[in-house]
Amino acid sequence: MEFLSLNSDITRQIPWQLVLLSCLLAFLLAQIVAMTYEHTYQGMSYSRSLFQSLSLISILSSMLMFAVGNSLARGLGIAGVFAIIRFRTNVRDPRDIVFIFASLSVGIASGIQAFSLAISGTLLFCTAALFLRYVPLGSRQHFDGLLRFSAPSLPAISERVETLLKGSCQRYALVTMREVSQGERVEFAYQVKLKSASYSDAVVFMIKNIPDIRGVSLMMQETTVEL
Repeated sequence: MEFLSLNSDITRQIPWQLVLLSCLLAFLLAQIVAMTYEHTYQGMSYSRSLFQSLSLISILSSMLMFAVGNSLARGLGIAGVFAIIRFRTNVRDPRDIVFIFASLSVGIASGIQAFSLAISGTLLFCTAALFLRYVPLGSRQHFDGLLRFSAPSLPAISERVETLLKGSCQRYALVTMREVSQGERVEFAYQVKLKSASYSDAVVFMIKNIPDIRGVSLMMQETTVEL
């Protein structure tokens, strides 16, 4: 009974208005983080559930900070609970993990009533994310896309393709060359850097017009970033 009364005294020391204010602020700031994530996302497999999780996880982290308070024992207990839970969700993009940590940080800062830190940190993080979205830092692209086709194993056809690529590409590199159809045909894969983005359709059209060439496809890098 003494233990229960002690816990109830600790709970009554936290005004419910403060808890509500902190959770609402965490949710609103996490919404800004989530909208920044949506606006700066550049992959193909956008997840709406991750967007919602970024908003909700801030409320949970804020509540946890209120629950822990200054108690080391409760902090260790919560850490033990999370150690037992096995999270099986695979996060494929490291950038998603960064935004998850940002949402957690917003909730923690709101939970310890560091409101100025939560607001200024959110604004700084979102500004940096938007800046990196529009500034081409780290965009080191040697090639525009991947060209695939199959052709008979004849040197004349390979030379004709090489001549065509020299005229339409700044640079190109043979990635793979393997035999198909029991050695009667060879499948080629080239990485290509076109002289102009408008050349993509023309390159595919000209290679298709070479006799006995089949399965011509040009996959540009922007459409194959993530599947």
